[in-house]
Amino acid sequence: MTRQHSTWDQVPGILSRIVPPTFPDATFDVTAYGAKGDGTTDNTAAFAKAIKACSDAGGGHVVVPAGSFLTGAITLLSNVDLHVTGTVKFSTDPKKYPLVFTRWQGIECMNFSAFIYARKQTNVAITGTGTLDGQGPSGPWFGYDPKRQPDWNKLQQQAVDGVDPTKRVYGLGHFLKPNFIQLYECTNVLIDGVHLKNSAMWNLHPVLSKNVTIRNVSVFSRGGMVDGCDPESCTDVHITGCSFDTGDDGVVVKSGRDTDGRRVGVPSQNIVIENNKFLGRWGAITIGSEMSGGVQNVFAQNNTIAKGSSYTSFYAVYIKCNNRRGGVVDGIHVRNLTGGPESKGGFFVDMNYSLTGPGFGPIVHPVVRNIDVDGLVLNGAPYAIKLSGDSASHIKNVTVTNSTFTNMASSTISVKNADNVTFTNVKVNGKTI
Repeated sequence: MTRQHSTWDQVPGILSRIVPPTFPDATFDVTAYGAKGDGTTDNTAAFAKAIKACSDAGGGHVVVPAGSFLTGAITLLSNVDLHVTGTVKFSTDPKKYPLVFTRWQGIECMNFSAFIYARKQTNVAITGTGTLDGQGPSGPWFGYDPKRQPDWNKLQQQAVDGVDPTKRVYGLGHFLKPNFIQLYECTNVLIDGVHLKNSAMWNLHPVLSKNVTIRNVSVFSRGGMVDGCDPESCTDVHITGCSFDTGDDGVVVKSGRDTDGRRVGVPSQNIVIENNKFLGRWGAITIGSEMSGGVQNVFAQNNTIAKGSSYTSFYAVYIKCNNRRGGVVDGIHVRNLTGGPESKGGFFVDMNYSLTGPGFGPIVHPVVRNIDVDGLVLNGAPYAIKLSGDSASHIKNVTVTNSTFTNMASSTISVKNADNVTFTNVKVNGKTI
């Protein structure tokens, strides 16, 4: 039995453990707590009252009916399903997003609350057929991007210096923009059916959470740093039936950055990504670059890539890290990923990602090993496969099988600083390699 077959046998067991939460049959309509769906009333307090009443009563469904409901940050509590039928529009006023404990690009700190946030809660959900509109382009958030570097440099240095994360304080007066949905240290999470659009930063960002189901969600985002789904240091995650029309990576598995990621030291593991459609930019199935806590046992199957309304995908399979990350990527398994075109490349492992400037913290070489790709069928890209390892830490054990690459600008396969790489029944522009 091949290594690929034996590893895929793990998937049914992983999925059997990922059980979405259920909720009591009780409803708490936000309009009963003073919310008005007129698009202009600030409903932050009304949402908070409804969520607290629901949780205090033992749980149920906080219902957002038809209408347009403006709000600031929403904080979810245990045993609450936020069920959205109408539209929730998030305020463009930074004052509406209080300081919370969070991660910003893989480093712990105090910063703006995500638009929807929870920490250390059990049985939380966001469901329904409604729309969550972050109004990112209408707010100040993208104006933060060219101003963020001093704050970002300071945060990275604070991590290297071992400053207590609760003393790394940003938020108002600083320029580290907020995520859309961040569920931090939560257990039993469901996000199902909703439509997300116009985020300021990463859209779906579970952190240090367990038993997470994300299904039938559509994400539309434009701008920089607007990834679709970023499970970070999470265990047992199922991402299925989603559509990602994003300005950055589609699904990107992370686990903390550099010194801080290694300090926390919690990997992302047992992640199943299946039956999704990727219409955005950068990587479709992506690992990193914040992977310092480790990434293991990622299974991606039966996903498709197509040209989106604005973007063409850059890479189909993209693993990125560098010599400050440390961490171990072990066991990335992809099969039946089809489509294209890709504007930068097909399957790319880059262990020299974003090596600019002096950097922060010591050189700690990551480990990347045990990658299987089967049934990768792509039409259109500059190249099919590029493995770019580090001379001090080679990529190890890469297998590509039963894959076809057509309309590649170059038929050359690039393998550098990589050991035990095998290709079986792989064709590039009609020729077997």
